[in-house]
Amino acid sequence: MGINLAKGQRIDLTKTNPGLTKVIIGLGWDTNRYHGGYDFDLDAAAFLTDVNNRVMHDEDFIFYNNLVHSSGAVEHTGDNRTGEGEGDDEQIKIDFNKVPSHVQRIAITVTIHDAEERNQNFGQVSNAFVRVVDEETNREILRFDLGEDFSVETAVVVCELYRHNGDWKFNAIGSGFAGGLASLCRSFGLEV
Repeated sequence: MGINLAKGQRIDLTKTNPGLTKVIIGLGWDTNRYHGGYDFDLDAAAFLTDVNNRVMHDEDFIFYNNLVHSSGAVEHTGDNRTGEGEGDDEQIKIDFNKVPSHVQRIAITVTIHDAEERNQNFGQVSNAFVRVVDEETNREILRFDLGEDFSVETAVVVCELYRHNGDWKFNAIGSGFAGGLASLCRSFGLEV
């Protein structure tokens, strides 16, 4: 069992786990029962940013329409449109050795597809979590349960992995925003 983190906690990944080069970021959630007439479709994404938290190139945004970074460093394993079942609903794989030098942070986000049109928000989502797994050993290194702090938000920056003195660290963020994916993209410097 990995370490359970609280919002705002930071932890070393590569320094305290020597030899760790490939991780799986597993994201999961449940949706509360509601009668809006639409299914929920939550989408994970990764924003590969520079030191100023800005995406430098469109290819540095990994999501359901751009699954693999050209460097091979980050790969989204595919869109799960229902979130049904146990365990991870979506996964993003990261190979630290292949991350381009201009990338200092990798922000992991989850958004609700067509949230405004469907009148959906993260107040209707429960049991959301992110976990980091060593891809080589399948050992869970850490887990961050997001809790029930959300109401009207349609996008969440779940966590970030960032470089620090040559090592990679994990920051449990859990920060929500309104405006969905478009707003999130703009906040990272992408034109929508």
